Amino acid sequence: SQLDKIARIRSMITRSGRTIHLEVDGGVNAETARMCVEAGADVLVAGSATFKGGPDHYAANIAALKGGR
Repeated sequence: SQLDKIARIRSMITRSGRTIHLEVDGGVNAETARMCVEAGADVLVAGSATFKGGPDHYAANIAALKGGR
């Protein structure tokens, strides 16, 4: 799965000893964001999930992506 790939790449990055950001772009929403971060991603691109519903929903959408914070 994609989450397995993220975890494997994070492991490779960690073993390298280098500071490398792992970005996920595509399919990121409130549910998958948490899973991607748990798998090792530290940068998320959430275009559609951010803008869903128009300007009145942006703040709530972003809060949902951050885990309700």
